[in-house]
Amino acid sequence: MQLRSLNTTLVGALAAWLLSACDRDEATDAVPAPRPVRTVTVEKREQLKPLTFSGRIEAEDEVSLAFRISGRLHSSDIRLGERVEGGQLLAQLESQDQLSALRQAQAALAAAQGQLTQARNHFERQQTLLAQGWTTRANFEAATQAQHTAQSNVEMAEAQLSSAHDQVSFTELRADAPGKITETGPAAGEVVQAGQTIARIARQDGRDAVFDVPAQFARAAPANLQVSVSLADDPAVTAKGRIRQIAAQANPVTRTFEVKVGLNDPPAAMRLGATVTGHVEISGGPMIDIPATALTRMNRQAAVWILDPSTKTVSIRNVDVLRFDQAQVIIAQGLDTGEIVVTAGVQALHPGQRVRVLGSEP
Repeated sequence: MQLRSLNTTLVGALAAWLLSACDRDEATDAVPAPRPVRTVTVEKREQLKPLTFSGRIEAEDEVSLAFRISGRLHSSDIRLGERVEGGQLLAQLESQDQLSALRQAQAALAAAQGQLTQARNHFERQQTLLAQGWTTRANFEAATQAQHTAQSNVEMAEAQLSSAHDQVSFTELRADAPGKITETGPAAGEVVQAGQTIARIARQDGRDAVFDVPAQFARAAPANLQVSVSLADDPAVTAKGRIRQIAAQANPVTRTFEVKVGLNDPPAAMRLGATVTGHVEISGGPMIDIPATALTRMNRQAAVWILDPSTKTVSIRNVDVLRFDQAQVIIAQGLDTGEIVVTAGVQALHPGQRVRVLGSEP
C-alpha cells in the first residue's frame, strides 16, 4: 500500500511539471522575442559622382608650320619625333621664280638710283644757274619736280626689292622655336599650297591630357577641377592635373567639347599621342544613400524596412532607386531625413514585428 501511494504521488508531480512546461511554451509562443537587427539613420549627404573618359596625350604648346606661298617642295628634312632647334631649316620650295624676281628688283633699284643721281645733278645745276640769272624759274621748278620723282622711284624700287627678298625667304620653312616634331606633311616633289601644314611641332615640354566630353560635364565641371590620368595600356602609370581649358564650341560632328588637362610632372611613359584614361569626381548634389543590404522587394519594386523608434516595430515601404552598386544604394524618392532604416536582418521581417537594434539594451 505504501509503494502504491508513492507511485501515485510521483505520477501526480510529473503531470503537474509537464502542464507547467506546456504553459511556459504557450506563453513563449504567444509573445515572441524581438528580432535583432541593425539600422542606419537616413541623412542627406553631398554625393561625388565618379566619371571616366578616354583621351590622348598632346603637347601643351603645339603649332602647325606651313609655307606662306605655294610651290613645289624641293627638299624636306622632317622626321617624326625628331627634336629641332629654333631657326633650323626644315623644308624648302623650288625658288627659281622668286630668285628671278629678286634679280629684277635689284636691277630696277639700280636703275632708279641712277635716275635719281642724274636728276639730283640737274637740280643742282639749275639751282646755280637760277642764282646767277642764267635760267628761268620754270626750268628750276621742273628740275625740282624731276628730283622728287626720281627719289620716289628709288623708294618704290627699294620696297619691291624688300618684297622680293621676303618671297625668297618664304621658300624656306624654319622652326620658330625649339621643340619636337609630332606630325609630318607632304614629301619632297609634291606641290603644296600656302597655309598647308608641312609639320607640327610641340614647342614646350609641357603635356596635356585631352578628352572629348559630353555637354553635361562641360557645364557642370568646376574651374580648376583636379583629374587623375593613367595610361590605358598600363594603369600603374599615373599623373595628376587640373582642367585648364574647355572648348567654347562643341565639335560639329561628335557634339562633344574638348577639355585640356594640364599634367603636373607627367612620367616619361606618357608620350605624345598615348591613349590615357581620365578619372574625375564631380558633385551630384545632396542625395540619400543607404547600405545595399537594406534593399528588399515588395510588389515587384524596391523596398526598405522602416523602424518606428517609439514602438520598436517595423513597416515596409517602396522606394525609387537612382543608382546602386555592391556597397550602397542612392535613393531618389521614398525616404526622408531622420528616418531609421533596417540594414541587416531584412529577409526575416514582417510588418508590425517588434525588433531589437543590435548594440542597444534588450
